[in-house]
Amino acid sequence: MANRFQRLLLGLALAGSAPLAVAQDDGPLGDIVGPDEERRSLSERDLDTENFEFGVFYGLMSVEDFGSNDIAGASLSYHVSEDFFLQANYGITETRETSYELLSGAVELLTEDQREYTYYNLSLGYNFLPGQIYLSENWSFNTSAYVIGGAGNTEFAGQEYFTYNLGAGFKLFATDWLAFDLGMRGHVFTHELFGREVEVNNLEARLGVSVFF
Repeated sequence: MANRFQRLLLGLALAGSAPLAVAQDDGPLGDIVGPDEERRSLSERDLDTENFEFGVFYGLMSVEDFGSNDIAGASLSYHVSEDFFLQANYGITETRETSYELLSGAVELLTEDQREYTYYNLSLGYNFLPGQIYLSENWSFNTSAYVIGGAGNTEFAGQEYFTYNLGAGFKLFATDWLAFDLGMRGHVFTHELFGREVEVNNLEARLGVSVFF
């Protein structure tokens, strides 16, 4: 009787374990354990490493007492990090006659060569408020705002003036190597062109395009 009862328990145990064995060998669980995945390899050469940026710009510059004039120039930037960058700028414009010269009709305070206004400076910039502009479902562009400040030199009226500058701008990245820049700068220095010391702030509005390399 005991042997018969043991054989019955052994048969039930074997019958219960058979479907589990089949499920492990042939069922869908067998496909989940140990999937055959393709791992993507990434090379460091595929990552963007452009830290230098060269740009040209054109705009208007309001030179105090000498009117608003077209200005053109170039810039070279080095991006120290994602947030900070160093930028060297050079700009040139031709100033107009003062209101006094226009009213007098005969007086010329400056010669033609002295009316040329040029500046160069080195500035530190800070990028903030990164974002995106969506033109459609398939068209979106990265953007960033920035503030910038620095110092340099201004050549005007046959003299040179130490100048510091402050400004801000908005940059739109068309691709990972091409960007458009809309900015404002203020150039502050002191001169004595009219017989007394005067501090002036010459405002500049400019639109630029730059490439990363």
